[in-house]
Amino acid sequence: MIIGGGILFLQAKPETKTTHLDVFAPELQGIEVKGGKLYAANCAACHGPNAAGSEKGPPFVHKIYARDHHVDASFYNAVKRGVQAHHWPYGNMPAVEGVSDDDVTAIIAYVRKVQVANGMK
Repeated sequence: MIIGGGILFLQAKPETKTTHLDVFAPELQGIEVKGGKLYAANCAACHGPNAAGSEKGPPFVHKIYARDHHVDASFYNAVKRGVQAHHWPYGNMPAVEGVSDDDVTAIIAYVRKVQVANGMK
């Protein structure tokens, strides 16, 4: 039992920095268009174009950010309140100033569209 627990512990390594993924940019419609523009203005500097990640922040096209692990409310809270680093070694994310609730909803719609277009459910 102790050996098995030790093996599981050793396998549970924290995520390492991913600088950039190759991400397909889907055709956007409706609120996703607004969300894409808002994402580019408020999120891409850290999370990369098309949610592909960068040296400053993780990609959103990653299993950690799938709907079954990070629900939309998790994204909302991270944008509005900031979040302590807990999956990646990039450091804490500060709240994003100057975005309205409707803006955050549009950004989430954009991120989810990109995720689905890249094989995430």
